[in-house]
Amino acid sequence: MSRSVTSEISQLRIRNRLFSRHPQQFPASVHWQGQKFVNLDSGERRLKSVVRWLQTRRPSPWPVWEENAVFSAPEPVYSPQLQDWNVCFINHASVLWQLGPYNLLTDPVYAERVSPFRWAGPRRVRAPGVALAQLPTIHVILLSHNHYDHMDLATLGYLSQRDHPLIITGLGNAHYMRPHGIHNIVELDWWQVHHWNTLKVHFVPSQHFSGRGVADRDQALWGGFVVDSPGGTGYFAGDTGWGRHFQEIAERWSAFRLGLLPIGAYEPRWFMRLAHINPEEAVRAHQLLKIQHSVAIHHHTFQLTDEPMQQPAEDLAVALMQHQVPAAQFWVLKEGESRRVP
Repeated sequence: MSRSVTSEISQLRIRNRLFSRHPQQFPASVHWQGQKFVNLDSGERRLKSVVRWLQTRRPSPWPVWEENAVFSAPEPVYSPQLQDWNVCFINHASVLWQLGPYNLLTDPVYAERVSPFRWAGPRRVRAPGVALAQLPTIHVILLSHNHYDHMDLATLGYLSQRDHPLIITGLGNAHYMRPHGIHNIVELDWWQVHHWNTLKVHFVPSQHFSGRGVADRDQALWGGFVVDSPGGTGYFAGDTGWGRHFQEIAERWSAFRLGLLPIGAYEPRWFMRLAHINPEEAVRAHQLLKIQHSVAIHHHTFQLTDEPMQQPAEDLAVALMQHQVPAAQFWVLKEGESRRVP
């Protein structure tokens, strides 16, 4: 095949990804309104706001590359007891959560860039803390939504072929995975639950949006997860701005043993507040949900917004002091670092 034909095929595939609408409709969901899903709270980022941010943004300098500290690879099986929990921060929103003998993985992203293009878009500044081949057998993947920094089809395809995990996600997201040979998928609406062995996995609301191109905005559902187990309850927020979903989750569950809460990608605030909480809001969520121990996620890997790379951790430390929350309750783990959950 000639180079020109290969280039034309590549350009056609990119156009199809960027300009294809989602083929499904979801009228059975109360969160589906006409042609898209909507948040519990009103307010969304308009195209005018996006253009304004792109024209006025002042991104802080980030390093081109940083080396990670070295940690031991996670154990294939953490414990035969469901009460024994371990958490390992891999990078961004990717966390290995070991509940006794079960290995859960959140939003696994090993791509060099989080973008529809291989040559452009946010590029990682550090390697994942656990190499893909060093991950233990993954039983369940919690996939919060379809943005490129959360749904990495190459990583999902590799894990699907190697381990055949169950992928639990929101309505409409299987559409993006099935053409890549990924089929063991359960789609849920907000507040629906899926039973897997002794775990109950609930898909819960978040304040965000979805889309992998310019024509499929909000046509697949985004959200977070609550996992009930005999050893306690954990919460993975996914991507989220502040909203009443936090209060609704707090009303349904009295307390959490573990929380995975985003702290990065929040500046400028006038633009990012509808999609991403900042560190102070993450601390408020930690308190409202009565989380015993939280892990900071969604920072330190890709420069998505304007704040410096270290600013989320620094702002989190300030917020913890302001809200009188002990730093020992809200962990900022290094990539590849594991910690036993008390």
